[in-house]
Amino acid sequence: MLILYSKISEHLHENIIEQYLNYFDKDFQNKILNYRRWQDAQLSLLGRVLLLKFFEENGISSKEINNIHYNEFGKPFLKGNSSFFNISHSGDITVCAISDKSEIGIDIEIISNIEIDDFKPQFTENEWNKIISSNNKKETFFEYWTQKEAVIKAHGDGLTLPLNTFDILDNITHINDEKYYLKEIKIDKQYKCYISQKMDVFEISMKEILIS
Repeated sequence: MLILYSKISEHLHENIIEQYLNYFDKDFQNKILNYRRWQDAQLSLLGRVLLLKFFEENGISSKEINNIHYNEFGKPFLKGNSSFFNISHSGDITVCAISDKSEIGIDIEIISNIEIDDFKPQFTENEWNKIISSNNKKETFFEYWTQKEAVIKAHGDGLTLPLNTFDILDNITHINDEKYYLKEIKIDKQYKCYISQKMDVFEISMKEILIS
């Protein structure tokens, strides 16, 4: 499994748009150009650029980047390609995970100031008790939140599966008869990031991509 990540840059934004946007289909180009904030545009674009970088480094035609399709729940996949991928972004960081073994889900969140009580209904009783009894409630909240989001993305059914219907314990959870494993990805101490898959062995290479 390979995890690529990149950080946004305001002074490089126009150059990144000019250099990479034309690789993608018109619908995606319009999506990027319609963002009001340059940060949102670049975060979204970098997800695809990271996947493009993976293609380039592995001898895959750049045209494959436009073979991205979506399942009925909105999860992206590469049609006619044996690689699985998932993308997430938050704050100033975009991450892209690629695997040739199994479906994966990755989620990254910047640890921000929020009213965690507003999210209580999204957690199981066990998870919530661990959050509120923690010495660092905010960090523990984001730890569980990113784990649950990563599992949802690996499962592939989107938010049709309520977050409070599965309980995460020691980086493992069950959905119906399927077991999902989780591993923390440490990129920046101001963020929480987790990846999930059905396999219990994580062989991970991680690389920061400097986009210019």
